[in-house]
Amino acid sequence: MDRLQAMEVFTRVVEANSFTRAAETLRIPRATVTTVIQNLEALLGVRLMNRTTRRLALTSDGAAYYEHCIKILAEIAETDASFQVGNRKPGGMLRVYMPGALGRRLVIPALPLFHQRYPDITLDLGLSDRAVDPVEEGVDCMIRIGPLEDSSMVARRIGMLRRVTCASAGYLDRYGAPQSIDDLVSHRAVNYRASHDGRAVPWVFLIDGKPVEVKMNGVVTVNDSDAYVTCGLEGFGLIQPTLFMVLPHLIDGSLKEVLPDCNPKPKPISIVYPHNRHLSAKVRVFAEWIAELFESTPALEGGEPWRSAVNNRTAKQDRGQLVA
Repeated sequence: MDRLQAMEVFTRVVEANSFTRAAETLRIPRATVTTVIQNLEALLGVRLMNRTTRRLALTSDGAAYYEHCIKILAEIAETDASFQVGNRKPGGMLRVYMPGALGRRLVIPALPLFHQRYPDITLDLGLSDRAVDPVEEGVDCMIRIGPLEDSSMVARRIGMLRRVTCASAGYLDRYGAPQSIDDLVSHRAVNYRASHDGRAVPWVFLIDGKPVEVKMNGVVTVNDSDAYVTCGLEGFGLIQPTLFMVLPHLIDGSLKEVLPDCNPKPKPISIVYPHNRHLSAKVRVFAEWIAELFESTPALEGGEPWRSAVNNRTAKQDRGQLVA
């Protein structure tokens, strides 16, 4: 019996919480997974997990053995990496989950640069706004937006997502533009329902460096960021999206910023992975690359160059109207 292989199979079953999913990620038959676990339990003389048709549950011995396996496998991986040829690039399958809009608008367009730098890494991208359990679903790392509450995850801050308060030109023609926070009481908003707790995300402004929460009334609530922006474009109310989502609409004038002196509170963006999972070279280089990508994206953090682009477009329109 190959003890290292047995440890790898056992840890994958625990992390996937499924013999079938473990077999799929390891690319071996499910029957092989079952045999390996049975032989491992026979060798150790203990039961590692209780199995039913619907779920798996580690025994106390199984939990202790799992922790030892994680440490041993991590040490072996680190030892192997230290003796690899220095110019050898990371490779293999890397499973990453991230919010759909972020992936479609920022990450995927830049992926050719990533693959030029790391041609041996094959990416399996999951694009979804839903909450994902990386251990259960066999995900190597995730990009998360907002504060992190899961203590079982290791996080690296890779940027801040800037947000902007805006509305369609049609909405502003009907209701006018708010001139202060107090004016928001007479306006309506499109509300966004968070996937992790099902509650509407509050509107928070930074006033004199302090967060001020404002309750907004609205007739539409959505749980998808693209739908959120679409509702704003259709004039259902004020929206407060991340800037990268609406920058093209602000530049072409289909959305207009309001309350520019009262910036919404930005959202932190982090790359996270389970604390008991070895940070492999492929995860490390992806984290470094994604941090570089976000740092070079003005719509995420930094100065105000996007407002200059919007003002330039408005000035050109005004000059065109005067000439006409």
